[in-house]
Amino acid sequence: MKAKTNYICRDCGYETPKWLGRCPGCGAWNSFEEQVTAPSVSASSSRPVLAPAKIQTIREIDLEEEVRFATGFSELDRVLGGGLVKGSLVLLGGDPGIGKSTLLLQICQTLGQKMEVLYLSGEESPRQIRLRADRLGVDAPGLKLACATDVEQILELIRTTRPQVVMVDSIQTMSLSRFSSAPGSVQQVRECTNAFLRLAKEEDIPILLVGHVNKDGAIAGPKVLEHIVDAVLHFEGDRNLNFRILRSIKNRFGSTNEIGVFRMEEEGLEQVENPSAALLEGRPEGESGSCVVCVMEGSRPILVEVQALVSKTVFQMPRRSASGFDYNRLYLLLAVLEKRCGYRMSSLDAYVNVVGGLRLEEPSADLSVCLALLSGLLDKPIPADLLALGEVGLTGEVRGVTRLEQRISEARRLGFTRCIVSAHSLKQLKRTPSGMEVVGVRTLQQAAKAAFAGGDTRSS
Repeated sequence: MKAKTNYICRDCGYETPKWLGRCPGCGAWNSFEEQVTAPSVSASSSRPVLAPAKIQTIREIDLEEEVRFATGFSELDRVLGGGLVKGSLVLLGGDPGIGKSTLLLQICQTLGQKMEVLYLSGEESPRQIRLRADRLGVDAPGLKLACATDVEQILELIRTTRPQVVMVDSIQTMSLSRFSSAPGSVQQVRECTNAFLRLAKEEDIPILLVGHVNKDGAIAGPKVLEHIVDAVLHFEGDRNLNFRILRSIKNRFGSTNEIGVFRMEEEGLEQVENPSAALLEGRPEGESGSCVVCVMEGSRPILVEVQALVSKTVFQMPRRSASGFDYNRLYLLLAVLEKRCGYRMSSLDAYVNVVGGLRLEEPSADLSVCLALLSGLLDKPIPADLLALGEVGLTGEVRGVTRLEQRISEARRLGFTRCIVSAHSLKQLKRTPSGMEVVGVRTLQQAAKAAFAGGDTRSS
């Protein structure tokens, strides 16, 4: 029986018997890779006899307390939901040079003090890893190192040595010999991940996998790869900046809204326990085009500075640029400023930047972005002790945000004394911190007057 050839989309896993230029599943171009499937053995005698699955009622299942290992980084433990769960499979992705391997080695330093940790590398030699470990000060007695890429040999090694934690760097370098495709292909990445998943569940060993990303920033391999693992963590940040954001995309053992903030130093990654103060460090005072907003990342309020630059365009079509903020959302807010507030933004270049590399996802940043744009346009600075919270609608209204009291308390702790919010959200504000003045506005025009004219249109 001949081998069967299929083509699989590396982005979404769509299968087709012939090569296609564009994937019908996700619309990606030139994403199909060839996969050769070996013929199956038809003899029933060659199939192993499997034990029947055990059926239990929901009340018969033993609810043992989850065993979690502290990684030595409270920021990472927060993202994981309290620590590394025993028997879990965690995928860590990020851009090249962002600090994935550095983070794994630093975790090994903490875990290797009390347990056996196996670090498997398919990209670097033992000497390279030793040099980086010396730079990071990693010398845990329980840390073992092996350089291999054959998954079958690795599985046998793990079953023989029985380490308590396993690190794999990276999943794109691993391969199974029974498949003819090259390491890093869709088939190899998927099947190798499945093999590590079965091992983690059977032996009750937590396994951390490093995953490369493609040019779009998504983890390389089929999308089904993220469905296989228990947790997907993503490192964000500019390699030219020292701040790193660790975000949970998927987590079966905790919240997906938490983030961890790190700073890359010469000695490795350092956790930032007070990210608001770190992100506002060095903020210029008395300069136009700057406004502060407080966003919620999981259960944690974080203050971040939004900067905007507005200038007369020299092109036929004005330029728009957004770093850390949704590009299409910026277009929407510029249209609202022109239609509802009367500013001719259509003939001006507009640039928005979120300082520190943090990406603002929630709409509560709308008001601060609009005020920063107006501040840059009018060349009027916003007071340094003022922040703005609110979603801006298409009619120019300012809508409320959630957890307002928690955001205002964090702002007051860092020295802010005035906060512009939606007048409708004042109902949920049960208590105002001492020294904090809350200004309620209903429209974007009122918010601009409150920010630049000393608050002539305050309402309660």
